[in-house]
Amino acid sequence: MTELSKIRNFSIVAHIDHGKSTLADRLIQETDTVADRDMKEQMLDSMDIERERGITIKANTVRIDYTAEDGEDYVLNLIDTPGHVDFAYEVSRSMRAVEGSLLVVDSSQGVEAQTLANVYHAMEADHEIVPILNKIDLPASDCERVAEQIEDVIGIEATGAIQVSAKTGQGIRETLEAIVNELPAPKGDADAPLKAMLVDSWYDAYLGVIVLIRIIDGKLKKGERIRMMSTNAVYPVDRIGVFRPQMESIDELGPGELGFLTASIKQVRDTRVGDTITHEKKGTTDILPGFKPAQPVVFCGLFPVDTAEFEDLRDSIEKLALNDASFSYEMETSAALGFGFRCGFLGLLHLEVIRDRIEREYDIDLITTAPSVIYHVHMRDGTMIELHNPADMPDLTLVDHLEEPRIKATILVPDEYLGDVLKLCQDRRGIQENLTYAGSRAMVVYDLPLNEVVFDFYDRLKSVTKGYASFDYVMTEYRQDNLVKMSVLVNDEPVDALSTMVHRDRAEMRGRAMVEKLKDLIPRHMFKIPIQAAIGGKVIARETLSAMRKDVTAKCYGGDASRKRKLLDKQKKGKKKMRQFGRVDIPQEAFINALKMDD
Repeated sequence: MTELSKIRNFSIVAHIDHGKSTLADRLIQETDTVADRDMKEQMLDSMDIERERGITIKANTVRIDYTAEDGEDYVLNLIDTPGHVDFAYEVSRSMRAVEGSLLVVDSSQGVEAQTLANVYHAMEADHEIVPILNKIDLPASDCERVAEQIEDVIGIEATGAIQVSAKTGQGIRETLEAIVNELPAPKGDADAPLKAMLVDSWYDAYLGVIVLIRIIDGKLKKGERIRMMSTNAVYPVDRIGVFRPQMESIDELGPGELGFLTASIKQVRDTRVGDTITHEKKGTTDILPGFKPAQPVVFCGLFPVDTAEFEDLRDSIEKLALNDASFSYEMETSAALGFGFRCGFLGLLHLEVIRDRIEREYDIDLITTAPSVIYHVHMRDGTMIELHNPADMPDLTLVDHLEEPRIKATILVPDEYLGDVLKLCQDRRGIQENLTYAGSRAMVVYDLPLNEVVFDFYDRLKSVTKGYASFDYVMTEYRQDNLVKMSVLVNDEPVDALSTMVHRDRAEMRGRAMVEKLKDLIPRHMFKIPIQAAIGGKVIARETLSAMRKDVTAKCYGGDASRKRKLLDKQKKGKKKMRQFGRVDIPQEAFINALKMDD
């Protein structure tokens, strides 16, 4: 057991791509935690998809032994956190398990929206924050300007910020010294009853559920019986260990330490993140405050392209849900697409990551329906129901009003693109709340409907600002608005996968865009196909896809005109009958492309 004054627990926080994982690599390398031959890029990112996209999705931990310049030996527990807005719950959780943070800011790009969001997480958790200016090897690096920006925008003293290049390894020693000298040691009492916080849990095919814990008070040894305080379940501890990034078994964990335990737990659902773990006998009575559960904000349907793969899809979704507590799902059926699942995600990137993992790890081709958010439908009789899928909208005569979720969005953007960003936000029914400047960059705060953001707001924002804007949001409240359900009818049959909720003022424009797009996407059939967008019984837009026709009069040369007429009438009858019984096949690409809205 390490004595408390020699432990330092810290996390690395930053905006996407400011170099968190690379800095973690250098710290691991500098302290010889991993042999040089085993070292690789993004050492702590274990998923293939993390390496491929170059992003961190799961927060990962590693224990580092470091001998400081004063000759003392220290144990450093490092948590590398994600930077993307969709995985903010991973960040806030990791913060509770440690006492300090390294704030990494790219010295060429400066403070971005996510930098702010992550610093606020750290401040909420009462962290000591050490600012670090990364990428000083780049020609565009300007440390003085960025240090001023940190002081102006965040309000942290940054004149003595450590200048680092995580790529070349410059400044890594100074970083390690700052961790030891500036970050506080954890507090805790080794003789008190065991009190440990459950930080994370995931499923391993060989060991069952692995639980990441942070010991607050007391000691935990192998073979002891522990109790989860929220479920009162009791388990015997099979093994205890730490990550150096590989698992390494040890005999006991003491106060202030981060480690893992396995206890033949079968399901990740039995381990609630934020729960308090104690001994079965003589345990603690006070429970840690825990974390707010992650609330899904975006919903969409996942259906297999081949309906025979439904059971495989069910297995793969259940396995993914074991490793990702923030992902929720329930079964649903659709007239157009058959059996599938309605899934909840924390954002569009989260949705993409889960979809990619299902397609890659389980080899299932998927159809994804339009992403939608949860609406509150207030009925005339005073009850309120949550609407996850626009196709389930109740009869309008029974509905009093609808409420939609609103968000507070913070956008940092260079001055020259400000006009385009303001126009984009106004077009998306945004209400401007604030506009300030940090150097040559504007910081805009907007109140926006989440419904308008989940679609393709992020892509549009990146394209109007040539990729220079950064964006972050938090959910604020539900507010009443004039919303209607728009259905799409193809050959007079509603296609439920294409129904969406739109604002009444926008419905006609959205409907027209949708039917024009579908006209180009649906292949021509032997009969003409009407494509309509409707609100209730009223059609607001229509396009007609003309039929492919055979020239039946080709063999008539000369003679009476009635011969041609007769053949044409016969063809017309056949087409009419065909339209009655014909089925329209809408290809998979048409679904996906119709749902991508270009303004």
